[in-house]
Amino acid sequence: MAGLLAVALAGTFPGAGAAGAADPDPIRDWPRTEVAPGVTLYQGETRGRPGADFWTATVRFAAADGPQHLAGEADAQALAGKLRAGGFEPRVERVDWPAGVDAAPGAVGWRVRTGSFGGRDEAAALERSLDEAGFDALVEWTGADAAPGTGIARTSVVILDPNAFRGELAAGYGTAVAGREKLTEMSARRDALFGVNAGFFVMEDKDGIPGASAGIAAYDGELQSAATNGRIALVLRGDGMRPQLAKLSTEITASARGQQRLVDGVNRVPGKIRNCGGVDGDTPTERPQHDVTCTDPDELVLFTDELGAPTPTGDGVEAVRDRTGRVLEVRPAGGPVPAGGTVVQGLGQAAEWLVAHARAGEPLWVDQQIREESGAPLRLGPSDDIVNGGPELVRDGQVRINLQEDGIIHDAPSFAYTWGLKRNPRSVIGVDAQGRVILATTEGRMPGFSDGWGLPEAAEFVRALGAVDAMALDGGGSAGMVVDDRVVTTPSDATGERAIGDALFLLPRR
Repeated sequence: MAGLLAVALAGTFPGAGAAGAADPDPIRDWPRTEVAPGVTLYQGETRGRPGADFWTATVRFAAADGPQHLAGEADAQALAGKLRAGGFEPRVERVDWPAGVDAAPGAVGWRVRTGSFGGRDEAAALERSLDEAGFDALVEWTGADAAPGTGIARTSVVILDPNAFRGELAAGYGTAVAGREKLTEMSARRDALFGVNAGFFVMEDKDGIPGASAGIAAYDGELQSAATNGRIALVLRGDGMRPQLAKLSTEITASARGQQRLVDGVNRVPGKIRNCGGVDGDTPTERPQHDVTCTDPDELVLFTDELGAPTPTGDGVEAVRDRTGRVLEVRPAGGPVPAGGTVVQGLGQAAEWLVAHARAGEPLWVDQQIREESGAPLRLGPSDDIVNGGPELVRDGQVRINLQEDGIIHDAPSFAYTWGLKRNPRSVIGVDAQGRVILATTEGRMPGFSDGWGLPEAAEFVRALGAVDAMALDGGGSAGMVVDDRVVTTPSDATGERAIGDALFLLPRR
């Protein structure tokens, strides 16, 4: 009988000691380049033990919402028994929650694997045999497991000293809020010294408007996407040299003819709330749920003229407003947003509210409030930006990864494991005690070249660089860094650089 292996994802980056003690300066010996006075690029890698990583076949568990990598111990042992009966040699591995995560200590779940090979082809042959025997197998590289002393992380780090750099750190999107654009294109158009991917965004039509933020976004003082309420975000005031990390929520209301109604979102398809965290009866939850699209049949959504596309078509109606808030017309859903104006679109009962209260020639007021975790209002100046992200990684100099609060932990444990604990390409931002800004991107999903970081490793890495506060930005195929119009990271997508929603840029003083 195969033994039970315990695998602790201990929150250490590759190359850390067996006891989990992080290098106090992981980039000390890395090659460095001065991008501009006060802006230094470091590039290097951390590696685990030679020969520690290998190819294997993971056998997944059947579930109503799709195959799962992890299950309870009893189910794992039952699956292992079926594998043994089929002539395979399984091993059952326990995966534990790492320190610093807002989950009760103990097992995330158990995975079942078989085989260990130096080459992928041998593992693929075993996968085919497993599939032919009726199992759901997947070839995996163990360097992505985030076990201490394994894997490779090729990483680019920019340290920004606000006392020496003469310019600004700003957020921006492509040519419009709707639509996606490559980081190189966005950066070149701004003559940026440096660019890195920023917040989560809608990828596919089924989840909303592709390219639009999946969480709070504001540029040049204008709110362009409502918050995933309570999720961490990055606030850039003025020149952006003093970034603030804050858990934000939004409160938006519309009023006409003395009647008021909640506005559920900004620049998104009514009824579709990507990453959830909305308001007023969303299903299945109003809590953040990363990579989940919640729904609501009765919604009011505001569209700005930065959308760059017609409003969504559908069963609803919409009120077209000029720059003063006066209603120009009430029309079926789907049409242009007037320059300088906005559109308020309603679905279900919200559409009925618009028909009853919005009148051409009369005002339809919209009030927007952004609030911090304490409930205090966060007011935007004309040069202020906000981008979403998550989870929080470091607070007050300590690793504090709020997977539960941030919506990374779902009902099934496999999502938090594959998305959060296993190694992937990542981008992170942190601020140290001297006010320096740390921006880091690690490459991943390239076995033998770079595996990336698990979120605990990302937190340990940026904390080792001195970060007192830090958060994750978008990652995966979206993770990328550009310096002087040149991509300095290797894209993980087979098609190359991915088009994204928004980004952070270092801009020289004009």
